Amino acid sequence: MTLYYLGNFRTEEQRSEMQRLEAAGICIFCPGQLPESPEQPVVLRTAHWTVRPNRYPYKGTQEHLLLIPNEHVTDLVELSPEAQQDFWQALGQVREQYALAYYGLGARNGDFRFTGGTIEHLHIHIVVGDVDNPDHEPVRIKLSSRPQPE
Repeated sequence: MTLYYLGNFRTEEQRSEMQRLEAAGICIFCPGQLPESPEQPVVLRTAHWTVRPNRYPYKGTQEHLLLIPNEHVTDLVELSPEAQQDFWQALGQVREQYALAYYGLGARNGDFRFTGGTIEHLHIHIVVGDVDNPDHEPVRIKLSSRPQPE
């Protein structure tokens, strides 16, 4: 199993970065690998979660954050009870910090080749649509995919 599934990339920049990380054997979401940058600052850390903006936000989002668990798992139910409980604390802090009156959550669980995901590390998307944009289109999140033959 690989760390990244190239069949679900959205931009060439994302694909190139995924290939680089795969070749280096780096899970970008594991503790110690999650780089800090001015473009993607860590906006919140709890005992079990890190929250930061998505480097590749979905089209039509005003805000697109990722809640990333410290544990390298592929399913919410695989998280330790402590991390599961801390999820709600982290989500509440994000909602308060960003004064979110509305938002959507997206989580892909299991084999990422089938869920529309790009990385084999659970993460939760917090998405706020750009509803003030006159050309607003609903945010679309891919939640399934059919693996390409290898």
